[in-house]
Amino acid sequence: MMRKKRRSSVDKGEGATTTTKAKKSRSAGRQAKEPAPEETNQSVFAVFLREAGVTLKQGGTSNEIAVDQVVFQKRIQQQLQKSPRYPVIVQEFITGLESHIEDPERFRNCLLPCVPRLSDGDSSCVSSFQESLLRMLLGIEMLQTFIINTLLEKLPEFMLDGTGDGGLSIPRVIINQLKWLDRIVDSKELATKLMELVSVAPVEVQRDIITSLPEILEDSQHHDIARELNTLLQENTQLTVPILDALSSLNLSSSLLTEVRGAVMSTLAAVQLEDLPMVVKFILHSVSASDAYEVVCNLRKKLELEQCVLSTVLQASQSRVASKGSVVSASTPAAGSSQDSIALILDGIKSAVRFQKTISEAWLKAIESVDEVQDHKVIDLLVLFILHFTNANQSRRGAERVLKVKVRTGLIQEALLQRTFRDYAQVMRGYFPSILALAQSLLRSPDPCVVPFGGHMYRHSFTAFDSYCQQEVVGSLVTHVCSGVGGEVDMALELLCGLVTEKPSEMALYAVFVKGILDYMDNLTPQQIRRLFHLLSRLAFGHQQQGSHIQDDMHIVIRKQLSSTVPKYKRIGIIGAVMIIGSMGASRLKENGSLPQETFRQVTALLELVKSSSESSPEAAALYYDELANLILSSSLDPQVQETIAKSVLDDFQDDFVMDLGPEISGSFPFPACVMYNLDEEESQGGIAINLLPLLAVDIQNKGEPQSQTEKAHKRVSPLCLSPFFRLLRLCEEKQHQGDLEEIDALLGCPLILTDMVVVEKMESLSKAEREFLCTLLFHTINWFREAINAFCTQKELEMKMKVMTRLQNITYLQTLLERALAGTPGYVPPVANFDGESTDGIILGSTVPVNKAKKDATGKKRKAPGKNSSESSSQLEETTIGDKTQQEPEKEKEKEIRQGVSLVSYRPFFRELDMEVLSVLQCGMLSRTLLDSELHTNVREEVLLGPAELVFLLEDMLRKLEFSLTAAPAKRAPFFKGRTDKSVGFSHLQQRSPKDIASCCVHLLPALCSHLENCHNHFQTLLSENNGVVDGPATDVQEHQVMSSAYQLLLQVLNTTFSWSGFSQPGQRILLKKALGVMAGRLKEGGAELTLEQLVKHSFEYLVNFRSTMPSLSTALCLSQLLSTMSEKGGNPAAYREQTASLAKRFLSQEWVTASGERERGNKFNEALHTLLSIYLEHANDVLKAVEEIAGEGIPELLNASKDESSASWPTLNRQTFLVFYKVLMAELEKASRKIPAFKISDNTEAQSEKLLTWNLAVRDFHILVNLVKVFDSRPVLNVCLKYGRLFLESFLKLGMPLLDNSFKRHKEDVQSLLKTFQLSTRQLHHMCGHSKIHQDTSLTNHVPALKKSLELFVYRVKAMLMLNNCHEAFWIGNLKNRNLKGEEILSQRSQESEDDDDDEEQRSALLQEESGDEAQETDSEESKRVNREEDVDQSDITNDSDSN
Repeated sequence: MMRKKRRSSVDKGEGATTTTKAKKSRSAGRQAKEPAPEETNQSVFAVFLREAGVTLKQGGTSNEIAVDQVVFQKRIQQQLQKSPRYPVIVQEFITGLESHIEDPERFRNCLLPCVPRLSDGDSSCVSSFQESLLRMLLGIEMLQTFIINTLLEKLPEFMLDGTGDGGLSIPRVIINQLKWLDRIVDSKELATKLMELVSVAPVEVQRDIITSLPEILEDSQHHDIARELNTLLQENTQLTVPILDALSSLNLSSSLLTEVRGAVMSTLAAVQLEDLPMVVKFILHSVSASDAYEVVCNLRKKLELEQCVLSTVLQASQSRVASKGSVVSASTPAAGSSQDSIALILDGIKSAVRFQKTISEAWLKAIESVDEVQDHKVIDLLVLFILHFTNANQSRRGAERVLKVKVRTGLIQEALLQRTFRDYAQVMRGYFPSILALAQSLLRSPDPCVVPFGGHMYRHSFTAFDSYCQQEVVGSLVTHVCSGVGGEVDMALELLCGLVTEKPSEMALYAVFVKGILDYMDNLTPQQIRRLFHLLSRLAFGHQQQGSHIQDDMHIVIRKQLSSTVPKYKRIGIIGAVMIIGSMGASRLKENGSLPQETFRQVTALLELVKSSSESSPEAAALYYDELANLILSSSLDPQVQETIAKSVLDDFQDDFVMDLGPEISGSFPFPACVMYNLDEEESQGGIAINLLPLLAVDIQNKGEPQSQTEKAHKRVSPLCLSPFFRLLRLCEEKQHQGDLEEIDALLGCPLILTDMVVVEKMESLSKAEREFLCTLLFHTINWFREAINAFCTQKELEMKMKVMTRLQNITYLQTLLERALAGTPGYVPPVANFDGESTDGIILGSTVPVNKAKKDATGKKRKAPGKNSSESSSQLEETTIGDKTQQEPEKEKEKEIRQGVSLVSYRPFFRELDMEVLSVLQCGMLSRTLLDSELHTNVREEVLLGPAELVFLLEDMLRKLEFSLTAAPAKRAPFFKGRTDKSVGFSHLQQRSPKDIASCCVHLLPALCSHLENCHNHFQTLLSENNGVVDGPATDVQEHQVMSSAYQLLLQVLNTTFSWSGFSQPGQRILLKKALGVMAGRLKEGGAELTLEQLVKHSFEYLVNFRSTMPSLSTALCLSQLLSTMSEKGGNPAAYREQTASLAKRFLSQEWVTASGERERGNKFNEALHTLLSIYLEHANDVLKAVEEIAGEGIPELLNASKDESSASWPTLNRQTFLVFYKVLMAELEKASRKIPAFKISDNTEAQSEKLLTWNLAVRDFHILVNLVKVFDSRPVLNVCLKYGRLFLESFLKLGMPLLDNSFKRHKEDVQSLLKTFQLSTRQLHHMCGHSKIHQDTSLTNHVPALKKSLELFVYRVKAMLMLNNCHEAFWIGNLKNRNLKGEEILSQRSQESEDDDDDEEQRSALLQEESGDEAQETDSEESKRVNREEDVDQSDITNDSDSN
């Protein structure tokens, strides 16, 4: 019977697979056979059912049940069991069932739930929901196996039918009958049959069966079925989702789960995008704490989200190319579905990190472990956003930290962020709050390396997201601007300016937000105010004028500020008005249009308004000229506006400041007027001059008069406006004539109306007013020359170049006069030269006291222009200038000048800023003494040459510029009491150029800098050869030596600052770095173009090392060492240069440094340089401990044996004055080295243990030597250093050294014993120092005592713990250690207080290690005694003293 049935079902299955008929046609064919089965059904099956309470129905009507299903099952079971034909009756019952369900409709009825019979009186006891007939029969154990077989044989008939009427899928309903059965008779057989079905069924049915497996099978089958599913998973990726769904619901062992997960991970690359979310979810939800990191790392590596969106991007690009709309519509759903799938993947990750702490930590660790830029993926950024967003297990802080570290180290770069926003904007929108919070955090960071990345996050968020997000971005940036923190404000304003340029129409919607910043301008610097008005005026007055609704507000603010009498607000008004003029009057040539007449009228009206508002104050007028000059330089104005400004400027300048030269100068002045510094001697008749002295005299006279009187007279002209007005005139001329200044070139060589500078010699006899007048005159003259050089430095004609050089010489000479004049005028405040900052009063009042600069300033670092410049640079190019006479006279008293000079460093804000272009003068050659004749005049007139004093002047300016632009200072919070000095004063033009521009300029000047460097080297080499290798020989000119030393040092500092620029590490600046290195390498070896970066670094390093033999001072030697250290870091292998750098530093330390006058170098600056150089030596030394021992063990004993003023023989820089410097560096580097000794690991072999023990032995020995030096050098600073670093070393020893001793004690007993004995002597000396500090009650020393005492006590107990660990606890005895002073004498005051003061009678334990007797040694083999008592303590102390004195 069963065999026959199986055959028929197979036949049906074959028919079903070969012919694809519609369901209706097949059921119609079967209707002819229906009557026969109905007759047989009346036999057993139908009768039993009817008696049990179920009525079978025909057609679409559900079967009815009159009793509860439990009752029904019980009745059927009883009927079958009580039948006399049992067990044959069971087979007949099943045959009847099979016949009944031959008809599809009846089969369907049996699969669907039965309905209660309502007509019957017993219906109240029947539940409202009943199971299907087949489901109830499956609950009868004796029938279950047969019915399961029948159902599974029927299933193939319906495999290809799909979903029928009412959305019913027969295969799915059949499978559902098997779910959640109370008991399965033969679970194993069922599992086998289901898997057989899976192997032949279509995909849809396979999915249904697989997802139902956990609900069908018992736990005992889970293991076997999981293995089969695992195999199937690797064969068929279409079933990935259902299989993983099933596997995640199965009860699996951890080993099997790991195996399955490994298989899933291996197929990850082949999984369809829509299946990926399920795969990721399964992987993450199946991890344990132990393997979370490994699993997450693998998942991160294999999850290629970039490939998921690649097809979408390609389709989108194709759709743009194609003109048909069908292509566009085809690509859109794909884009949406891929974004949806990625969103689901991220949701899976989000749920995993939210509920499993180990997974959130594993993700952070996995991202942190990536150490190559190219290895970072989009998923890294997305996961960081998720971790920040969920904040599960405080992951927000971790995500922020990891992102900052990655950005700081350059591993996560803007390109990755851009890719993420471009491809996943839709997904990232959900994490916008976190993106905004991270951007805020990065922008507020004090680390300048991460701030730009925060800016990129803001910019991309604005570009990629909707209007709500844009509003939030603008609001957040406005908050940053109003914070008042320098770096934060700058970056936020830069971003807002960028957004206005890129997205003007979108930004126009938020113009009102930006306008709100106008209420917070008090906290902004002039440069920031400039930017703010730039972006507001672009919004309000730009060509499209999208933000025209704020125009009126802007006009109101500007008029209000301009009419203010408070200088600060008037400044803001002037800056704002000029920016608005720039936006309104911008050139429109690109749009082929000129400025509308109405706009031109508004621009001219605004110009007139600003001019009239600023006339009352010279400072305001000067600022207006400077701002207008900046506008003309940086913007492209409409020709009409340009011409209007230029015409009025030229006329006004001639009227105000230029006068014709006559036979005599009329007027009464404080000093006799004189025509000075004329470079156009042949045109002296009928020439022009700048009437500086008369203007200054009138200006000072008018200051005392009431305003009303001066108003009636003609317009007041202040000499304060001379330089700014000339700058504006020059820039107007440049714009008008494309860089040609022929119209105004007479101003470079024309003289000034001054007084004879011999009056500086008689400063003591002048009144205070006259002295101040003279100083002011000198400041104005120098600033005029500085602006003249700014204007004409780029001119190509030889004559102009020579005049520029002469003006440079005039400046350096006048500065020496000014130094003397200022020394005789204490309390003098110079005229303002940079007008966009706060009032400069008070900046330098504290430093105007005359200072003696003659001998201490050996490097010339702090001096604007050393006095020797007047001998070499006074009249080298033009013998017949008037300036020559005035310059040669003071030469007789050069020494007096220098001794009485004041440093001009603190007066820098009162000089006009030099443009970067001025540095091109450095490309001229250098003038040496060989070119001068006996009267100090040069015979070479064909070539423009640079004097040493001018070289120093230019290099000082260049160094300041580079330090301001290329050295990234942290964006520190504004202090509570805001300092009055602004570091950006004097750099307002420089601020408008990017660091990249500055670096490019430096690279362009590198050949010239290298030439000057070689000239300095040659100069000192010649000097040494002339003096037989001695610096201070009879042929040495002290002043010349000083200037050349300054030049040498400045050149090295400029090179170091240039190569230290952090921008070189960015990929985009790689070419610039190679170009810079190529210049230096090319000085040594030709053909640098084809060399690799590593080779270029090598050749550059070799080139610079050649300068080591001619270092004139220690500070110059330090600059060279720092430059070499910087250079070595530019290649991929800095370690290759460590040895060379260390040997060079050692050479400098082993050299005796003397000044040109023959005295040994000394002083604070020398000590600072020595400290840094010694640190460089020890940091680069291969073995720091040996290097420390060499100095401490050889150099210092030599010093002790030498006489008072002599140095150590092997280390000439080590003398009694520099001992503290050496001691501090040695202690600091020893402590640092001890922290770097590798910690003990259980896996270490004997050799590794011995090596670490030997290292600690060396360190402890060095420490002992250094601590014992306190007995000889017992000054307070030395004690302070010893106490501070002694504690730190002790802590390192406890943390890293003691675990090693614990495990090395048995094997290396003697070594450990020796180490502890040595260390015990050091700790005892530290204890004596604590006593000394208390006796002297020195706060600076006693501050270190409590922490040190704690560590000393900890050390004793830690040794005890070590002995207990090695079964030696009985050998440890404790006694009290007496308080002693530095000489080892007992502190007597303690005896009387022993009983009262336990703290003074310290419980400091001391240990003396001895070997145990032979018996004890045999018993424990590692035992050691530690006997301590008072007598031994005294003896040991005496021994220590004896050893020190020998």
